Amino acid sequence: MPNNSAPNVVDVLQNLSVGSRVAEDEVDTLASYFVETDQFRRLVNGDIDIVFGSKGAGKSAIYSALLTRSDSMFDAGVTLVPGEIPRGTPAFRSVVASPPTSEEEFVAIWKFYILSLVGGLLDEYDVKDSSAQTVRRSLADAGLAKGPGGLGGLVQRVRQYVTNAMRHGALETEMKLDPTTGAPVGLVGRITLGEPTPDDRSRGFISADDLLHMADESLRQSGYSVWVLFDRLDVAFAENAELEANALRSLFRVYLDLLAFDAIRLKIFLRSDIWNAITDGGFREASHITRTVSISWNEATLLNLVVQRLLANPLLIEYSRIDREQVRSDALRQREWFDSLVPDQIDSGRNPKTFEWIVGRVKDGLGVTAPREVIHLMDQARQAQLANLERGEAVPDGATIFTRIAFREALPEVSRVRLEQTIYAEYPNLKPYIEMLTSQKTNQSIETLTDIWQASRVDADAIASGLVDIGFFELRGSRSDPDYWVPFIYRSALEMVQGTAEEGGDD
Repeated sequence: MPNNSAPNVVDVLQNLSVGSRVAEDEVDTLASYFVETDQFRRLVNGDIDIVFGSKGAGKSAIYSALLTRSDSMFDAGVTLVPGEIPRGTPAFRSVVASPPTSEEEFVAIWKFYILSLVGGLLDEYDVKDSSAQTVRRSLADAGLAKGPGGLGGLVQRVRQYVTNAMRHGALETEMKLDPTTGAPVGLVGRITLGEPTPDDRSRGFISADDLLHMADESLRQSGYSVWVLFDRLDVAFAENAELEANALRSLFRVYLDLLAFDAIRLKIFLRSDIWNAITDGGFREASHITRTVSISWNEATLLNLVVQRLLANPLLIEYSRIDREQVRSDALRQREWFDSLVPDQIDSGRNPKTFEWIVGRVKDGLGVTAPREVIHLMDQARQAQLANLERGEAVPDGATIFTRIAFREALPEVSRVRLEQTIYAEYPNLKPYIEMLTSQKTNQSIETLTDIWQASRVDADAIASGLVDIGFFELRGSRSDPDYWVPFIYRSALEMVQGTAEEGGDD
């Protein structure tokens, strides 16, 4: 029980933070409660190159946490170079308007872009051996050295260079930039996409692969390693699924090429469903991509995530009168402390405890509970509880800071955001069929869906299968007689009614 000198519940709730549901919005505070897992340590040690995870699983949190270690990584000989803009418009968004015509063109774009980033580092560190000087001079002559416009501007210059090189072969005209915008108005350079002929080499031409080898050798001899990090690729190519597949297959082909190097590595953070989509479409090189890890969560790790974030709140620690380090290091105490802050159950009777209720309410049809939704639900419950207290509702019992009603009131907003910002945003083609389920029963058969969607059985089956694939439906029943169950996370937003729909009924 808190004593009289401790802060009251309103004080605690007003100052309580469980972080943002979006990792990019909590870069400055993430280090205070980021949980270093074995997966993260393997990434830091260089054993992992590719991090897969569902949307909201924490890929960007790992990416951001890795960037916060830039200084210590540098001390260990590794320089981290972001290959995408962490917030705002992605650097590769400009490619969407006029996409490359082939994977080969995309491979060239990735290679030249990575070469330019590494060359910029050689320039920044003022590395002056002969290999570094060749790389720096070649990039400068081609207009691909560090210049105006940041990463987005570099992507545009690389794209223009590659487009012209593929159209005309190796280029010898002078690169000129518009003095106002920095945009390329003429291309030059003697960097070729493929292997130059002996005659071309005698005239000073050199391939991008040669320059990458030179850069790698220069970095290795200088004692440097470079990790180029790619996150938010799903945002960069979101508007065009075919373009996204071409871009990512090409990036992974470049990743495999660079595995031969000692000092240049790519670290890629990618959604699992996007990886599955590009491999399902055919990607022979996928079997060679082995330095990977998939982020997964269970109730124990989710509880630890929430507790570590709660422990970052000094006023809550004072209110609860706990030893932060004892709780941080003891899983049993973590559970006991969390249980002390919340009601025993949200729904009375033979229903789960509160934490299990939270996990179950934000789980999708694929059985995945993303940390993003758990964090969002906790924050919405805080807001609901604070609003209730400020208008004179009863204070929670004992040492708890939440009531049952706060969690119930929090769920609709979490449901709405998940539906609109994840499902509708990612799968607009399925939105009309989901909207037709508004006010319908939560358990549907293929026959009832056929009626709701006014579709043939074949079409309804295809639509329903698509909704199962994205986790909107949970598939139940048998293969011959399937049922489609809508998880709790989507019900509030659609005002759905608990129960089983009957064929030909009014529902």
